[in-house]
Amino acid sequence: MTPRNFALPGVITEAIADVVGSRAVALHEPSFVGREWDYLKECLDSTFVSSVGKFVDRFEGDLAAFTGAKRVVAVVNGTAALHVALLLADVAPGDEVLVPALTFVATANAVAYCRATPHFVDSETRTLGLDALALREHLRATTEQHNGHCVNRATGRVIRAMVPMHAFGHPCDIEAVLGVASDFGIALVEDAAESLGSYVGARHTGTFGLLGVLSFNGNKTITTGGGGAILTNDEALATRAKHLTTTAKKQDRWEFFHDEVGYNYRMPNLNAALGCAQLEQLPVFLENKRRLYEAYARRFEGMVGVELVREPSGCTSNYWLQTLLLKEEQVKLRDAVLEATNDAGYMTRPAWTLMHHLPAYTECPRATLPVAESIVKRLINIPSNVLLPPSVPAP
Repeated sequence: MTPRNFALPGVITEAIADVVGSRAVALHEPSFVGREWDYLKECLDSTFVSSVGKFVDRFEGDLAAFTGAKRVVAVVNGTAALHVALLLADVAPGDEVLVPALTFVATANAVAYCRATPHFVDSETRTLGLDALALREHLRATTEQHNGHCVNRATGRVIRAMVPMHAFGHPCDIEAVLGVASDFGIALVEDAAESLGSYVGARHTGTFGLLGVLSFNGNKTITTGGGGAILTNDEALATRAKHLTTTAKKQDRWEFFHDEVGYNYRMPNLNAALGCAQLEQLPVFLENKRRLYEAYARRFEGMVGVELVREPSGCTSNYWLQTLLLKEEQVKLRDAVLEATNDAGYMTRPAWTLMHHLPAYTECPRATLPVAESIVKRLINIPSNVLLPPSVPAP
């Protein structure tokens, strides 16, 4: 038997191997074991492969039923969904939008697409999401109310919206964040791109704010290849979302009349066909991800120097990406863990570079960010495929 390596990088690598087996494993990859081929063939046979077709309507309806949102508008990707959602929240050139520094770049990019400025705020270790208490304190110290708007005293710009993000599928403290948004008169757009199948109590993420968005990229819990969706309980906003994402074309039997600048963002029927088949399997995918988390939890229990991130109390996480946090005293070992695991064939990755460290966003306003700065140095995502069979036996 090969001697066990008791250095932390080796211990973590062996723990992952014990759970997922000895073969090389990607961080996350899609699974197509349902009716994907059947629906894709039906779509091709119909010749309706672009933005018109029955699968788009069905996918939107199925998503609404699953999430509890009154309306869903399917689009080409999650970034497009965020862009349009911010426009619908009245974000305009010259505004600021509150964004966690710890997020994927699409959250900040969507703000920039509106010719607005991201304003970066801190996260909390418990949820990895936006820290409502720190945000409230930051806004109290740096803003004032003027004509019903929250205004950044340093820049003179209106803070029009905030975009909390549910990191790696774990719900942030969205109810507390929503309270801050309400108290300061700031619209809330939820970035639920990673959290399809995650709940706060019995309520699905993405349904708390004025609008929410989902992503169906190839690495998400379900995929449409590329794709996203806008969720809202406001019928008027949903109607306008569909109009804007369909090049703002007025309905007519033959005339092409566009009454404003619109966007060619509608999801093609071909992608929606794939999504319909994936949605049918979502309960199984979520169950498998939870079983994988439980297997990891048993294997990492009591391990010195590292902890496995679990769903926040009162929430149900989809466990999109299983996540480790090194203890503060082990922070210098992060890259050694990444090297050891990837060298062994187990794809792992760090968190995203914090937004204010990216060249496009270094000059943006920001709060103090001690927690985000700590998390980004210690976080490691580990293999999370929906079909990984945990080999650790149940107790």
